[in-house]
Amino acid sequence: MIGPPGSGKTMLARRLPTILPNMTLDEALETTKIHSVAGMLPANTPLIATRPFRDPHHTVSNAGLIGGGSIPRPGEVSLAHHGVLFLDEIAEFRREALEVLRQPLEDSIVTIARAATSLTYPANFMLAAAMNPCPCGYHGDNAHECSCSPTQISKYMSRLSGPLMDRIDIHIDVPAVNFKELSSDTCGEKSSIIRERVNRARKRQLDRFKHLKSVYCNAHMESKVIREICRIDDHGQALLKTAITMQGLSARAYDRILKVARTIADLADCDGIELSHLAEAIGYRSLDRNLWL
Repeated sequence: MIGPPGSGKTMLARRLPTILPNMTLDEALETTKIHSVAGMLPANTPLIATRPFRDPHHTVSNAGLIGGGSIPRPGEVSLAHHGVLFLDEIAEFRREALEVLRQPLEDSIVTIARAATSLTYPANFMLAAAMNPCPCGYHGDNAHECSCSPTQISKYMSRLSGPLMDRIDIHIDVPAVNFKELSSDTCGEKSSIIRERVNRARKRQLDRFKHLKSVYCNAHMESKVIREICRIDDHGQALLKTAITMQGLSARAYDRILKVARTIADLADCDGIELSHLAEAIGYRSLDRNLWL
C-alpha cells in the first residue's frame, strides 16, 4: 500500500486478521508450536486460535526477522505463520533484511543453517506492507506540496528491489482521506460480514483442491495446477498478453495474476474467471515506481 501519512494504511493492515478465514485446528496447533518454541506462548493461552499479526519495527535485525541466533529461534516470519506479517514504512527497512524475505515468500519455509545443525521453520504468512510515495510523504497529494526532487523520489522507491516487488501480488495506491469522508456517518462493511464472504470463498477452494494433498487454497497453486484451474477464454488471453507485453511482467507475475483473478472470482461466487476479474487482477500489478517520477 502506497500513500501519504494518515491515509489509513496501518489501520487497513491491522484489520486483515479480522477478515481472514477462520483458523483450522491444524493451523492453530502449528502456530501454537512455533510460539511455544520461541518462548512466546502466553501462560493463560494453551492454544492460539486467532491468526497472529506481527508488525516488527524497521530497525529489526535479519535474525529477528527471519530467525537465528546462537541458539536458533523462530523469527517474525515464522511467528506470523498462518497470519499476517506487516512491514510499516517498508522502505525504511534495511535492504538486506528485505531481501532475505524472498525465500520464505516463495517457499513458505525458513532454513537456518549453523555449523552444528540446520533447522527449518514454517513461514506461511500473508505479507502486508505500507510506504509513503516519497521521503516527505506527500508526492501526488493535492492537499500538500511535495518537497522532494525526482531524484530523491526515484532513490526512495528503488529501496524495494524488483525481485521483491515481483513477489507481492497486490500493489495499490491509498489516497488521503478527505473531510467529506471523515465527517460522513456512512459506515463500511463490518469485518464479520466480509469474513463470511471470505469463508465462502475458502470453502470453494477446499472443495476444488480436495484431490490434492499439498494445496488447499489458491495461493498454494503451482504452475501446473494454475494451468488446470485458472482457464481463461480468448478475450482474457488477449488482455493478459497485452498487459504482460506492455508492463514487461515476469513469468512469476503471470502466474500470480491468474491466482488473484481466481480468488476474485471465488469471492464473487463465480465458477469461471471472467474478463472483469482478470482486469481487476492486472490492475493490482500496474503500480509502477516510474509513475511517481
